[in-house]
Parts: sequence; structure tokens; C-alpha cells
Amino acid sequence: MVPWRATEDGFVTQANLDWYRRFAQGKPGVLVVEATGVRDIPSGPLLRIGDDRFIPGLRKLVDIVREASEGETLLFIQIIDFLAVKRRPEKDKYFDRFLKVDDRLRKAMAELAGNDTWLETSDWAIRAFLKTAAEDVLENILTSQQLEALRFGYRERVTDMHLEHIRNLPYELPAIFAAAAARAREAGFDGVELHYAHAYTMAGFLSALNDRNDGYGGPRENRVRLPLEVYRAVRERIGNDYVVGVRFLSDEVIAGGNRLEDAKYFAVEFARAGLDFLSLSKGGKFEDAQQPKVGQAVYPYTGQSGYECMPTVLSDEVGPFGRAVPLVGAIKRAVNSAGFSTPIVATGGITTFTQGEEILRRGDADIVGMARQALADPDWFVKVKLGRGDEVRRCTYTNYCEALDQAHRPVTCKLWDRTELDEPEAPTVDDGRRRLLAPKWR
Repeated sequence: MVPWRATEDGFVTQANLDWYRRFAQGKPGVLVVEATGVRDIPSGPLLRIGDDRFIPGLRKLVDIVREASEGETLLFIQIIDFLAVKRRPEKDKYFDRFLKVDDRLRKAMAELAGNDTWLETSDWAIRAFLKTAAEDVLENILTSQQLEALRFGYRERVTDMHLEHIRNLPYELPAIFAAAAARAREAGFDGVELHYAHAYTMAGFLSALNDRNDGYGGPRENRVRLPLEVYRAVRERIGNDYVVGVRFLSDEVIAGGNRLEDAKYFAVEFARAGLDFLSLSKGGKFEDAQQPKVGQAVYPYTGQSGYECMPTVLSDEVGPFGRAVPLVGAIKRAVNSAGFSTPIVATGGITTFTQGEEILRRGDADIVGMARQALADPDWFVKVKLGRGDEVRRCTYTNYCEALDQAHRPVTCKLWDRTELDEPEAPTVDDGRRRLLAPKWR
């Protein structure tokens, strides 16, 4: 999740600097900066790296982490592309402003009513009728995409080949990602992580739902084509002496989506291409997300695939801890069997030293990563290293933090954001009722 601390224009703020300083004080081996947009387009308070004007702020972030970790923490930045996602509109607003009244729509209405007068009816009258039409009538008139735009909000897909900018993605994205990676290197980051996971553009190309007919969809070898071309463009731009890893899905957890065998195939191809590490996630897709409220955007972590991405303590018999690790282990074995030793990163519900060590001991992964547990206790790493694991503030996996992310509010942890509010100079939000940084470990 992103912490919602950048400016509306995507620049680094003091809140960003404070946020990453606090994590760096725990001295993890590697710290990965939040998903950062590679294109210079409006995206709200999310970090961007789509233009050189963002480099100075990102360089400050690098310097802060170096200083706070005393040089012990490597700093990577996750770079991402995403397509348009609009908020769910009010019904009247959708029919007045967004619905396209065309011949297909008129014919559907005429056929349903058994009355050809709809073929000549004014646009205004058609829109007025649809505003009051029953749901079963709309389902017989509107296309699946029109229904989705009405009920969930408009969303672009990599398969929208009728849109020129979507058709051109394979010809534009390699250079865009390469330029972003070059800026990351110039800013001083130790590496980049290509974000090919969850509900975003590159994951869309990898998905089994990608049926593009231009050589970038359909069979696995076509679906992995653009992700590999992006990587090669990045590598050519920044050289062989710089870390470039990738994050992708072990399972999409949606109907018709990728499963473990797809992930194994992609992992071997990524290793063959020369990526420096493979970080695995699971789920987090739009396709099974819950319907948002009017005025809100669909959130890809609300359906079953979202649960598998960020499981909560309200779980099944498997529980929220390390649910994706068996898949990660299978992917690692596939990569190793193909003759590659590319490091594999396991993430998702990893919370204790014992759990992480057991994952490594079994050979299910080469590296373990954590997000929510690190948010709960940024000092986890130094506490464990000092043998003071009993002082770790354990994540309770209620996803309080995720709810803040969904609401586009600054992300904090419920285990510490209401404590020591009188601490001098502790930054707060919500009229001082919630602190933005974990208290210092004493």
C-alpha cells in the first residue's frame, strides 16, 4: 500500500522523508519505496518519477535513508504504470454525461421493446428512459463494460484495443520505464523493482485474461513479451551494474486468471532474461472487487483476490500467515530446476523471526519481506538482531492500515497512532488525534 504523503503533483514531501527515515532507523537489509508512477500524469498524492523535476526530492529521500540507517540499508524504488480508473458515478450523471448513445444501443432498445421507434428517438429521450429503467432492462441493453462503468466506475484495460493509447502501450512503455529507472539511478537509489503485480498495467499484460491480438496477448509467450521488453529497455539504459528486480503474482485468484503454472513460466523467463530478484505477491485484482459507494473508486483489495493479497486475522483454517509461501516455494523450485539461482522473495503475512527463518531453512525462498509487520514495528529488524524479539510490536492483521489506504488517507498503524500524542514535535493528522510516525524505541 502507499502511505498517501506525496503532494498532489507527485513530489516528495517532508512527510515522505519522515516516513522513510523512521523505517530506515530500524536498519532493514533493503527498503523498497512505494509504487511510484513512471508517467508524468495526474495521480493524486502518489510519488512520481516521470520527469527530471522529481529527481531532487527523490535524492533527498535517498540521503535521509542513508543517514538514518547509517549506510546499512539498501534503498530500492518500485516503479509502476497504471491505467485510468474513474469513480463510480451517480446514475443520472452517468446517463447524462458518460453513456455513448449509438446505433448498437438504439438497436438493443428497439429489440427489447419490440418497437422500432427507438431507432429514431432523440438522445435526450433515450437517456431519460434509461435513468428510470429497471436493472434487468439495463442488463439487456447496456454492454458489460457500460454496466461496469455505471456500477463500479469506468476502468481501462490493456485489452481496450479500440483506444489508440492502449494499442500503443507496447511501443511506448519500454522507453518510459527505462527513463524512470535512469532517474532512479541518478537520484541515488541502489536499485529498482518493476511492478508487474496486482491490478496495474504490466500485470494486465501478463494476465491470462489478456487476449490482445497484436502479439502481446493470448499464449504465455506473448503475454510475457512486453514485460521482458520493458526489462531489456531498462537494462540497456542503466547498465549491468545496477539492481533490477520484478514483483509479480504467484496466482491472480480470479476466474480465468493466471495460476501457479503461469507464474512458474514467467519466473523462469524473468530469470533467463537476467532480472536480479523475483518478488512474489498474490491476488489484488479489480475483477472480483466489491462494488464501491457512489463517488468512490473501485479498490482491488476487497474481493477474494484482495484477501489473498492482504489476508486478515478473520480468516479460514489456513490463517493469515504466509498464505502464499507454498506457491513461492514451488516457483523457486521451478527456477532452480531450470538452472537459475535468481533470488526469490517471499512476502505476505510474515511476522516473526522464527517464521521467516523457517521459510529460508525449508528453501521456499531466498529472502523474506514484510510490509504490514514493518509498519507495526519499524524497529523489528534491529530488535531481532539484538536478540530482543520479545519487544517486537506484533501486527494483528486487522487491516486498519489498508482501510486508510482505501480511503486515500495517510496510512498509520492502530498499534501506535493513538499513543504518546503529546510527544514534542510528533507529526499528527485528524486534528492531532492520530500520529503519523511510530514512537521511537527506547
